[in-house]
Amino acid sequence: MQASAQFAKSYQAISAHRTQRQQEADVFRRVIGALRQAKDAGPLQRTKALADNRRLWMAVTDLMKDFDSSLPLALRASIISVGIRVRHEMDLESPDFDFLISINEDIAHGLSEPA
Repeated sequence: MQASAQFAKSYQAISAHRTQRQQEADVFRRVIGALRQAKDAGPLQRTKALADNRRLWMAVTDLMKDFDSSLPLALRASIISVGIRVRHEMDLESPDFDFLISINEDIAHGLSEPA
């Protein structure tokens, strides 16, 4: 079996035992790791990490606009506000990576807490 197929099969087996919140927290953690590495790296790695973070926050804010969301409206509005602030920070010429990492850590921590 090819390594990539074996990896996919292993991931599916592990994911079957993890909640959606745990999987979402892992996505934030992956982006946090990329931002940490990129913080003091060259422009290409910084650009890639920011692009990954941008895609993540675009997805999060889009999900919060879904009328079928089970989250309370006030919480969804707060998350959208955070997403707007994060995207604004990423649009700066020199984004504050520590700020972006901190926000993502807060979200990952919140997702890791029992519901």
